[in-house]
Parts: sequence; C-alpha cells; structure tokens
Amino acid sequence: MNLLSSASIFSFFTLISRILGYLRDILIAIFLGASIFADAFFVAFRLPNTFRRLFAEGTFNAAFIPSYTAEKLKNKNIGKIFADNVLSFLLLVLTFIVTLAEIFTPYLVYLIAPGFIVDEIKFNLAVEFTRITFPFLLFVSLSSFFSGILNSNNKFAAAAAAPIILNIVLIISILVSYIQDLNIAKQLSYGVTAAGVLQLIFLIYFSFTYYKPRIKFKFKITNQLKNFFKKLLPSIFSSGVTQINILVGTIIASFQAGAVSYLYYADRVYQINLAIAGIAVGTVSLPVLSKAIKMKNYLRVSKIQNNSLQLSLLLSIPASLGLIIASEEIINGLFGYGSFNLKDVESTSDALMFFGYGIIAFALVKVFANFFFARDNTKTPFYVSSFIVLLNLVISVSLFNRFGFLIIPIATSFSTWIGVLIFLYLLKRNNILLIQKKLYLNIFKIVISTIIMSSALIFALKKYSIYLDYTYVYKSIWLLFIVGFVGIVYFISCYLLGLLKIKNYKTN
Repeated sequence: MNLLSSASIFSFFTLISRILGYLRDILIAIFLGASIFADAFFVAFRLPNTFRRLFAEGTFNAAFIPSYTAEKLKNKNIGKIFADNVLSFLLLVLTFIVTLAEIFTPYLVYLIAPGFIVDEIKFNLAVEFTRITFPFLLFVSLSSFFSGILNSNNKFAAAAAAPIILNIVLIISILVSYIQDLNIAKQLSYGVTAAGVLQLIFLIYFSFTYYKPRIKFKFKITNQLKNFFKKLLPSIFSSGVTQINILVGTIIASFQAGAVSYLYYADRVYQINLAIAGIAVGTVSLPVLSKAIKMKNYLRVSKIQNNSLQLSLLLSIPASLGLIIASEEIINGLFGYGSFNLKDVESTSDALMFFGYGIIAFALVKVFANFFFARDNTKTPFYVSSFIVLLNLVISVSLFNRFGFLIIPIATSFSTWIGVLIFLYLLKRNNILLIQKKLYLNIFKIVISTIIMSSALIFALKKYSIYLDYTYVYKSIWLLFIVGFVGIVYFISCYLLGLLKIKNYKTN
C-alpha cells in the first residue's frame, strides 16, 4: 500500500464532497443568511452532523479496525461473528438513543443552544428541525460501521464518497423548496434524514464483497464485544476533539445573535483542510499501522508514522498560512452574496482567521491519537482530549463577555496546540514516536515551499483586489483562480524539493 496514493484517493472524494458542501452552504447563505431560520437549522443539524463527523471521520475506525483486524487474523469466521455482534448491538443502542432524543428534544435543544430560550420562535423552530434531523444519527452511525469494514480491507473510495450523497440531497432540497415556495430550512431538515438512509444503502452495497451483514436479535455479549465498546466510548471523545470543541462553541455562541451562523460558515471552510490534512491521512494509515504493530514490524511502524506526519504537515502548514492571510477574501468570495451582508463577511472571516492558527494542531492531534489507537490504547487520547475540551471551555466561558464569539475559535486553536504538546511528551516518554532524521529536513523543505506559496498568494491578492471586492459579481471565480494558482506554485515547489516522490510513501 502507498500512503500518498491512498490518501489522495480519500482526499479526492472528500474534496468533491466539500465542494458540493460549499455549493450547499452558499445556497443556504443566499436564501437564509444569518437569520433565525439559519440559526435554528444549524443547531438542529449540528448535533447529528457532529456525530456524522465523529463516526465518519475516524472515531469509529479508531476502535473498530484494530479489534476487527485482530479477530480476522485469528480466523475469518471469527472476524465475521465479531462484526455481526458489533452491528447488532450498535443498532440496538442507537435505536434507543434516537427514540429518547425524539421524546426529550426540547431539553436537548436547550442543552446545545441555551441562548435560544429567550427567543420562543427560534427555540421552537430548532426543536421542530431537530426532531426531523435526529434519525440521521442512526443511519450515519451504521454507515460508519460499513465504512470500517471497507477501510479495514484498505478500500477507502466508497467510504470517502458517501458524504457526497448528503450534499447532493441538500442542494436538491434547497432548489425544490425555492421553486415550490416551501420552507427551505424545514425541507433541509427532511433532506438530512433522507440522505442518511441513502448513504447507508450505498455503503452496504460496496461492502457486500467483504462482509455480508447478519442482524442478530439474540446475541452473546462476548469479552471481545465488551472490550470494543470500552474502547469506542473514549475514542469517540478523543478522536473527535475538534468536533466536540465546535459543539461547545455552538452552545456558547447561541447567546450572541448570528454567532452560530458565523461559526458554522467558518467551520465549513477550515474543515476542508482538516479533512485532507488530518482525517484522510489518519484514516488510511490506521489499518496498516495497526497491522504492523500486531506483527511487531517496528521498522514498518516507524516508516508509517514518519510518512503520516510528513504528509499531514505537507497539507496543513500551507493551509494554515493561506487561511490566515486570505480569510476575508475567502469568506467574501464563497459566501458574500444575497442575504449574507458585508458585516456577516467580516465577522465570519475573523472567526476563520483564528481557526487558521489551529489548522496544523487540529491535523496533528488526529495523527498523534492514531499512534495510540493502533496499539489498542484509547484511554490516553481520551485523557488528553478531555483536557483540551476543558481548557477550551474555561477560556471561552471566562472571556466570552469580553471578546464575544471570537473567543471561541481563539480558545479552540490555543487549547488544541496545548494538546499537541502533551501528545508529543507522552509519545516520547512511552517510546512510541519513532522519528527518523530525514523528517526534520523534509519539514524544513515544507516551510520553504510554504513561504514561496504565501508570497505568491499575497502578490495575487493585491494584484486582483478589485475582482475580490464584495460588490463584484464574479469574485468566487477569481478566488478559485487565485487558489488554483498558489496551489500549483506550492506543489511545484514541493516536487522540485523532492517532497512528492510516490516511492517515499510506500508502507511496505
């Protein structure tokens, strides 16, 4: 297996999904802006979407793949029985959770958006939309199980492509609602759940070659199943620390008008970078890293670790600088239309800039956590992630009145960087991080390439500034042109410095 090619496949489909997600969000920005309907939908979508990201972006895999791999190495039939038990128990638990959430939705909305309680209309809308969207949690969680089956067999394309379905369905929902003069936010909520069903069917079809599911209504809770769920709960928290921080931010931001929407739009942009630099690398490296550790091939372990770090930094360092330098132009070009006014652009771009400072940390936390997950250790990442979330919460709450919603991206980035330092210390102390000397040289080359790219970006932004103005109709086209130009400059520089040689990323 080649880490670069596998990550490229995963990143390609993820990028297609995020581009369609951008089209979806620009339509939401045009028709809903930062209105109470937008705030209510984003809160209703936040909880199931957070679980989508938690499960689909590596959290479920972090616990499932090492356990499933270990059982399959014993015997294929033992692996099949283990998978059937996990699926049956997962279906039972998720059905119970969704049913409970549907009954107590008002309390759930109050927990994730307590600031809405002062506006009865907004609160009631959020409750209504949450009841419609919440079944998505059931379908997307089951989808993550089948993604885990595919990923454990080193098949990443279908799992990465599945979220495309969600964005296509939501785009259709917006367009049909506009044409038929329906409530756009409400139809979007229905679209979320419908997309969940379609994603599940899609993944079952592609995983059928490797696993034929069998639901058991009577099954034995074996020690293997107990151990898996003991690892799953902390891995949900630790692998999804960024998503949990976003959820915490949504709760705090609900006390400021429009802030939920500002954070949502900023989140949509930087999540593209995180998906490629952290999630893609972590997802494709976990199965091979887990297998190498179980086979005690530590030379291969070292190579996979170093390749993972290099690839993650290769993608996250330029992304971080790009978002910091061009945050206003990016938000303006992507969302500065219709109901999304100039004030909304400025507020969202400020949030994006501060998230930009944390991009590298967000990616590294995903990769470092994987080094523990591959060793069946979910407790250590859980403790580190708990500290990150607690630190984020303390900073956000204590300084919210002084700085407003901007303290949320500041606190998120700062606390995640502290988490990176803690991970580094623990990895070194436990002799888990097997760094090769050439990695330091390659990081220096990445920094050189990033400086060249940043210079090109600053030049392009100044030269074409009139075409990026809020009033210019085709500013998004010019933005894509500039991003494409600096991207080419960066990758040419990386290629000339020897950072993109395919053979260097082979894991065997």
